[in-house]
Amino acid sequence: MSGAALGLEIVLVFFLALFLLHRYGDFRKQQRMVLFGTLLAWYLCFLIVFILPLDVSTTIYRQCIEDHEEHLPVSTVSPTNRTGPGGPNPPNASMAPTRRTVPSPCHRPWSFIPEGIMPVFWRVVYWTSQCLTWLLLPFMQSYARSGGFSITGKIKTALIENAIYYGTYLLIFGSLLIYVAVHPDWPLSHLSWYELQTIGITAANTWGLFLLVLLLGYGLVEIPRSYWNASRHGHLLMKTYFKASKLMTEKADAEENLEDVMEEVRKVSESIKYNHPLRKCIDTILRKCPVDYQEKMGRNMDDYEDFDDKQNSYPTEKSLVKLHKQVIYAVQRHNRTRVQWQILLQQAVHLEDVAKNETSLSHQFVHSFQSAEPPGRFSRYVYTPTVEWYWECLLKRWFYRLVSVVLTLFSVAVVWSECTFFSTRPVLSLFAVFIQLAERDYNYLYIEMACFITIFFLCTCVYSTVFRVRVFNYYYLASHHQTDAYSLQFSGMLFCRLTPPLCLNFLGLIHMDSAISHQQKLPTAYTSIMGSMRVLSFIANGFYIYYPMLIVILCIATYFSLGTRCLNLLGFQQFMDDSEMTSDLIDEGKELIRRERRKRQRIEDGENRRRVRGRTTDVTTVRCPLVEETAHCACLCFRSGRSATATRGRTWLRGTGAATR
Repeated sequence: MSGAALGLEIVLVFFLALFLLHRYGDFRKQQRMVLFGTLLAWYLCFLIVFILPLDVSTTIYRQCIEDHEEHLPVSTVSPTNRTGPGGPNPPNASMAPTRRTVPSPCHRPWSFIPEGIMPVFWRVVYWTSQCLTWLLLPFMQSYARSGGFSITGKIKTALIENAIYYGTYLLIFGSLLIYVAVHPDWPLSHLSWYELQTIGITAANTWGLFLLVLLLGYGLVEIPRSYWNASRHGHLLMKTYFKASKLMTEKADAEENLEDVMEEVRKVSESIKYNHPLRKCIDTILRKCPVDYQEKMGRNMDDYEDFDDKQNSYPTEKSLVKLHKQVIYAVQRHNRTRVQWQILLQQAVHLEDVAKNETSLSHQFVHSFQSAEPPGRFSRYVYTPTVEWYWECLLKRWFYRLVSVVLTLFSVAVVWSECTFFSTRPVLSLFAVFIQLAERDYNYLYIEMACFITIFFLCTCVYSTVFRVRVFNYYYLASHHQTDAYSLQFSGMLFCRLTPPLCLNFLGLIHMDSAISHQQKLPTAYTSIMGSMRVLSFIANGFYIYYPMLIVILCIATYFSLGTRCLNLLGFQQFMDDSEMTSDLIDEGKELIRRERRKRQRIEDGENRRRVRGRTTDVTTVRCPLVEETAHCACLCFRSGRSATATRGRTWLRGTGAATR
């Protein structure tokens, strides 16, 4: 099994990153370099999270062997008992101390990784992710967002936009370098390449830890609360109405913005004819427009009209670059709001169906709109209407409440450990206590599972905040393939910057980082790559220990929704139960959903009538000639006023079953 667990997790993590990228990105429309850069960034970050527990268990095993060898008794061996290739030892051979061969009590873990593999693995993963987040992804982000028509123009725009960004990081690194240079214990002339490398890693981890605490403090409270609110169907339905009202406003604004941009494109397209040098730029812009707008502009376009430079004022290439950028943004925003509105409408209809079915005495879940597709085997035999009713109306709420309670206990444990992980005697960090108890029995499977669950929970709190946060309309991760290239690459940058300090923070929680716990323990391979924080003592002994305590303040602020209230005061409407504006938006959203339900009901009724009419047509085409002739005679009797004959005709038809409604 040596190295098999490592190889298996490397493969599984790749498919996990690929699945998430498929959910948020669009493989068919987005650029290959954007997808590759985002996939690589997510993949490397997830690798650190999944492989670190294996590194911890392997380090504990190596520490056990080292401690066992140090406590072995030392014995001497007589020279007369030592023989070599040429016979007994020479007379001047001295007695040498040796260690007794005693069976080792340390059991090798099932996921043991041979020595020398992990340092190389961490070095490749870490430095590749850092090159992505600090150099390549910012450049690719500006390149993908640029409206230039040539590769050279896009590269020039990307370099100009990232000049200030790169200068900021160099300023932080230079400040730390000056601090080390003026420090009496670390003269600049004695600094080695390893220490300079450690300064750079510390600068990156300090920036990441600063943002990590903010996101973690929000996620530790919001994730358990979101599951608890999901168990309250009334609260969830009101919040859905609120989202519908806001999304409809955003959808209308996106449509209006698209109309304005398309109108500007139309004017520019009509002014620049087929033989103008900038016509190829216009054709590039038109290819980014929706198909219906392209058809309208094509019908109104006269390609055989020449242009006159003296009479017309033509736009410059710089203005066309700006227009191209506006078209890309407007089309992406319009498509995203349209898809999100359909998804939100389905959620609202489902929640309303749950509210109606809660009072059902038949315990059969009835949907307002039946799916056009026939039910599959799972819905027919396993997830029946009865099972669906018990899950949606009864069991689901209790399941979410149980999950919320478990996540709340995890959050409390994390907050307590973040405030006490620097105390080694006594050990106050709960995660360090659990790992040390398992270490005594060398239960490596428990150690790996405890480490993985803890890191996974921390990553969930941080990453979910990254997926939920929205910076106006420039950064927004939307599911169902609606995330633009800029947001995908920005998320990859955040993951690469947040994951290394998060893992270092976790190693501090379980007392596996000697720079923080100040214990003479064998370091993990991951810690050895990060370098010794003692080069910057004020960060290792100050910032890394006391700054995570701010999580307590952030959790309290999140619990009382101070950030939401501040956004409401600034004019950014957020969902709050005790706000008058929230109730108005809820009523507006409820009316919008009711209107969409009526529209959808009319469409479904029309389809049902067409379906019934089609079946009726099929029945009449296979009717026997005698029935058709009798029906024709009955119709003539009606027209000629012979009611008795018509009545007999209708009676005969009813008896033969040929009459239709």
